[in-house]
Amino acid sequence: MSDYKTNVMRILDKAKVQYKHYSYADTDAISGADVAKVLQQNPEQVFKTLVTTSKSGNHYVFMLPVEKELDLKKAAQAVGEKSVEMLKQKDLLPLTGYVHGGCSPIGMKKFFKTVIDSSAKNFGTIIFSAGKIGYQVELSLDDLSKIIKYELKEVVFQS
Repeated sequence: MSDYKTNVMRILDKAKVQYKHYSYADTDAISGADVAKVLQQNPEQVFKTLVTTSKSGNHYVFMLPVEKELDLKKAAQAVGEKSVEMLKQKDLLPLTGYVHGGCSPIGMKKFFKTVIDSSAKNFGTIIFSAGKIGYQVELSLDDLSKIIKYELKEVVFQS
């Protein structure tokens, strides 16, 4: 199973980008917090990928630590919209090619403006979905920038 490659891993390999990969496919981890625990990783360093939509019909991707919640107001400001809302689950696969729980910012059917919570700067690498439930990749923000364009902005609720 360790030779299993997701599309995200193939894209990273083709670009000759260094990454680590993890599998939790043989566990019952469901939430991002469960995944961080199973992988014995800091949940602040494990990021989830959320897709939103705006009234103007644009879609945006946000990456934030798994235990945090997206602040929709900050998210809208980050992308210059009046408001954004979460994409409906049924619309995720047709729009991105990914299912809920296996959504990665790398390899979507179409590239959408992507914002990563600025807390990512606190780590040498971040861990996020490899595009299939049960698989994660870990890479530096510098290496991620070789694959996708993104901005770092604060988009999480501060408790």
